[in-house]
Amino acid sequence: MDYPGIVSTIRRLALEAGDAILSVYGRDDFDVRAKADASPVTEADELADAIIARGLVSAFPEIPVVTEEQADSHRLRAPVFFLVDPLDGTKEFVQRRGDFTVNIALIEAGVPTRGVVYAPAQGRLFYTDAGGRSLEEAGPHGAEPGALSPLSVSTPDPAALVVVASKSHRDQATDDYIARYRVADFRSAGSSLKFCLVAAGEADLYPRLGRTMEWDTAAGQAVLLGAGGRVVRFDDHAPLAYGKRGFENPFFIACAPGVELLSA
Repeated sequence: MDYPGIVSTIRRLALEAGDAILSVYGRDDFDVRAKADASPVTEADELADAIIARGLVSAFPEIPVVTEEQADSHRLRAPVFFLVDPLDGTKEFVQRRGDFTVNIALIEAGVPTRGVVYAPAQGRLFYTDAGGRSLEEAGPHGAEPGALSPLSVSTPDPAALVVVASKSHRDQATDDYIARYRVADFRSAGSSLKFCLVAAGEADLYPRLGRTMEWDTAAGQAVLLGAGGRVVRFDDHAPLAYGKRGFENPFFIACAPGVELLSA
């Protein structure tokens, strides 16, 4: 596998998609439509999707691409494939909260092994390097990478955990589960940034007891795994795997290894 080429390409495509997204975000208004599942989609989603899908197919024609915005791709079954969410956090985008991200991941045998998460409105860029280690790149982000900072999960204090939770999808079940821990502080974030906050050691625990799709989580999980973290199913604490029929995730928990997981 050409990991150096893959990392370089997905980084470049994430930045190009981010520029396209910001070109829409900067306008006074833009159209918002509802998809079949009632979730919102905008011109920015579609522009970013076209850039990423076209770029991946051109650079790696032998690796299939599954992307949220192309329903035909959801029928794919392959041991190795790219998994794309061109604009994760469309609700944050529409509400102009800035917590939206571009997500591209490489899936190998059910595991997201390489990935990039780019938050263009915040200028934060997270990705795995060719060796699978996770980094945050300082901006401005040009053709050549800027200053790189290795990411590493925290060493949690069980008596004072930092928990990150969703801005748009917080629910009572999640709050009830969090209440079983001794929490010192909360962080609120949208989209796949929650994984990146855990990867950067800015939070210890991110539980998600709600519906997500694989493209929502793959790139963030790749970044977290490359920083020494883990993502497990909520029910049995087995690793969260990819390529499932329908690409729907079960409930899950993302955390630093030092967090003692409580039973479902």
